[in-house]
Amino acid sequence: MNKFVFLFTALCLICSTAGSASVDTLVEKKFFKYKFANRQIISKADSILNRARLKMIELLHDSLDYKPSIYVLNDNSEFNRLIRGRFPDWGAAAAFPQRKLIAVKSPETFPVGKSLSELLLHEYSHLLLHKRTGFKRSPRWLDEGLAMYISFEWGWSDNLAMSRAGTFSQFLSLKEIENLNRFKSPRAQIAYAQSYLAVEYLIREYGTNTLNILLDNIALGKSIDEAMNNSIGGSYKEFEKEYRDYLSERYNLTSLFMDTSYFWIAMAFIAVAAGFVRYRKRRQYYRKWEAEEKLQSTDFDYGDPDHPEKTDGEDEPWRS
Repeated sequence: MNKFVFLFTALCLICSTAGSASVDTLVEKKFFKYKFANRQIISKADSILNRARLKMIELLHDSLDYKPSIYVLNDNSEFNRLIRGRFPDWGAAAAFPQRKLIAVKSPETFPVGKSLSELLLHEYSHLLLHKRTGFKRSPRWLDEGLAMYISFEWGWSDNLAMSRAGTFSQFLSLKEIENLNRFKSPRAQIAYAQSYLAVEYLIREYGTNTLNILLDNIALGKSIDEAMNNSIGGSYKEFEKEYRDYLSERYNLTSLFMDTSYFWIAMAFIAVAAGFVRYRKRRQYYRKWEAEEKLQSTDFDYGDPDHPEKTDGEDEPWRS
């Protein structure tokens, strides 16, 4: 009987140990908690997020009063388990403000097209904006645009996508951006780019104080139209019109031509540079061959080709 109890207790201990080993263990820092597939980059990520935290305190006049848990995962099934829901196939990361959680597909494993720095800053911005507005719902363009603004995600491909959208009348309304997660990748890129440009336009034309008045009104539960009136002094519809006018002036057939011209100029420059490198390498090989030839004698005297055995005698003492 005692033997049976001992074995049962030992089995329970083994099971409990195995269960505790499977529980996610997070590395805790001053303001963040991390669970990275590659633990060696935690320090770098922590440094990036701490700098962003200071910038966002200055921009949004607020900071998180909790430590978010940040997961960077190499396993897709583990990522799906963590996010607990459907996710667009082009998605690379997700933020869950209520769960105080960020989940990221590792750029070291997945072709996400963005750096880890961009992904972390983007998702961290989502957490802070939701906390800043008291978990009241912000327009999707404001949420995504601010995240891109914080993470410096604008690039040449976004510029080209917007030029194509302007040329072929593919601009989205701010209301349409609410359905971003249902879009295919090309349309999603336009939605993200427009969101960034809307926030960039709002801050450039009206300032950060106006942005914070807008967020204050959202936090108070005001409608977006009322929040816009109280912040910029105009309706939501008026803001969208002036923003769309700005897009039409900046992105059109001319900008598309300029963007594609720059692309081909860049390609031509790369081709010329590659040709120059090949030329330099060939020159180096030729110089090496010339140097080797100088070390070898090429001054041979073959005598009289018509009488190869004829000599003057003085040079052949061995014949006598």
